[in-house]
Amino acid sequence: MAVRRGADPARSAPAGAPRRSRTAVVRSCGVLAGLGLLLAGCGIRPTEVPTDAGPAPSRLPCVLDEDSVSQPPGTTPAKVYLVCGAQLVVVNRYLSEPSGPGPLPVARQLLDQLLPQPSGAERLAHFTSAVPSGTALSGPRPGDPARTLRLTVEPAALTGPGLAQLVCTLGESAAATARGTVLLGGPGESPVRAYECDRELRGNPARTPVPTVPVP
Repeated sequence: MAVRRGADPARSAPAGAPRRSRTAVVRSCGVLAGLGLLLAGCGIRPTEVPTDAGPAPSRLPCVLDEDSVSQPPGTTPAKVYLVCGAQLVVVNRYLSEPSGPGPLPVARQLLDQLLPQPSGAERLAHFTSAVPSGTALSGPRPGDPARTLRLTVEPAALTGPGLAQLVCTLGESAAATARGTVLLGGPGESPVRAYECDRELRGNPARTPVPTVPVP
């Protein structure tokens, strides 16, 4: 008795259709795997999410090209501290000959360097000044220690960075005492205090109190 065999599934489907689809998938996977290996071999990690790092900065922060600035004749180089990147950073300035003896003429010139906003190149490098406009200096009153500088505002009324700029700038100039401190007072009857600049203050003037020492 003859036994009827079932139909062959491979013959019932269109000839070659399943085999071509499987072959295409295998070839696609191979191409993708090869591409991944090629990228990995070049040191590039493939990613499916596009990234945008934004435009490149026009100038490095807190970096100035001061080599191209020549010293004007009849001037003396001086260091001035500006605020940049939440710290105090030195920039170079040039002062004229003091108009008189004592610390006041030099101190006034240095203060004049802190009052205006920094130059265009300095602003591009993110330099700012926290010393308020209109601030002025005068000499000691009767009874004040020698080399005292009186501000038109109370030193305690200045922001931390603003007072730190003054103390660190004046402290590295002829306006400082022999110990490197700065004697500052306000317009009223507030006592004169001896301020000094240290590494912690320069590194974080907004959070570091300006150090004081006994007045000589």
